[in-house]
Amino acid sequence: MSSSLRQRPLIAVVGSVDGTREFAPPLQNVEQGPEACRQLGRALAQAQCDLAVFSSKDKYIEAEVVRGYAEACEDGQGRVVGYPPRHRSMDFGLPEGSAVTVEVVRDTSGEWEVSYYRTLMSCDGVLMVGGGQSTRVAGVVALAQRIPVVPVAAFGGGAGQVWINLDKVRNDTDDADIALLGADWSSDSARKLVTCLLRQRDRRVRHERTMARSRNLQAWSGALGWVVAVACMAVAVLGLVTAAPARAATSMDLAVLVGAPLFASVAGAVIRNSFETESQWPRACIRGLGAGLVTVLLYVASQLLSVPTLLDRLDVRRLLFMTIPLGFTAGFTFDLVFERLRSGAAAGAPPGSDLLSSAAPSGGQVDPSE
Repeated sequence: MSSSLRQRPLIAVVGSVDGTREFAPPLQNVEQGPEACRQLGRALAQAQCDLAVFSSKDKYIEAEVVRGYAEACEDGQGRVVGYPPRHRSMDFGLPEGSAVTVEVVRDTSGEWEVSYYRTLMSCDGVLMVGGGQSTRVAGVVALAQRIPVVPVAAFGGGAGQVWINLDKVRNDTDDADIALLGADWSSDSARKLVTCLLRQRDRRVRHERTMARSRNLQAWSGALGWVVAVACMAVAVLGLVTAAPARAATSMDLAVLVGAPLFASVAGAVIRNSFETESQWPRACIRGLGAGLVTVLLYVASQLLSVPTLLDRLDVRRLLFMTIPLGFTAGFTFDLVFERLRSGAAAGAPPGSDLLSSAAPSGGQVDPSE
């Protein structure tokens, strides 16, 4: 379940403050470790969090955190979810009638690493104290997935290294959070650290919601772009269908002659933009409109140079069969149009005109009055 939907945050607890084990980097302030873990457990219970744990052995911090958690839970509200490999048991030795419900979810894999790292991906936060390589890797995984983390640097070990990494990545932390995570342990540290963890979660939830709104807006924008493209193509075809027969050119005839290809060029630009990773169809409309206008006007100008009496008997419909595809091609390849204009290419040979030249008589131009 997404952290934005879960009412009680599920916090993974990882690490070790066992002074008989050697870690790199080494542990610090080991004598304070067990009591600090119990305080953290009480703070998590008071913040109405659930715990995800991976072992009940005393050499890991889960045992002390769960004991402190059980002390502060009331009315059966506490929940501890254990994720041991299928061949291992889990027993925290909680007294009869404890307010904490312990659920054991066995992983199908016999390797603890699989259950360990898989579970981290579904948690709302990770609390880590001390530990070694596995704790450090868990922190790296959490940072990469933007999962809120609280590495208690006061006890060194892998958690201390994760704190250093977090200072570089930051994710949903700020300067005050980094300073808090690196401070020495005090009687009020547990409450402040849990508050920091939940604050990161709130920021992450807001970020997820913002990204979801952005994706929805992008989807709506893309759909609207397709509607605009279809509407523009329909207008272009409508201009072709309703064009007047051959006659002396009027202002309406010239508007249809230029306007219909421009609508087609806008449609081509929007369709081209739909293939891009980020849809910016309004900008594509403007670019396509500019490319289509230049291309169509140059084409009509070339016809006027070849047939000076073109406007005396203008067959708009016949020209539209050429200019609409030309406008669409110019809009679809607007970047090529502007590149050719910048490079000084022949003005009378816009992209797509070579495709239409085969429709012209051997003289190279079409007299619409014929």
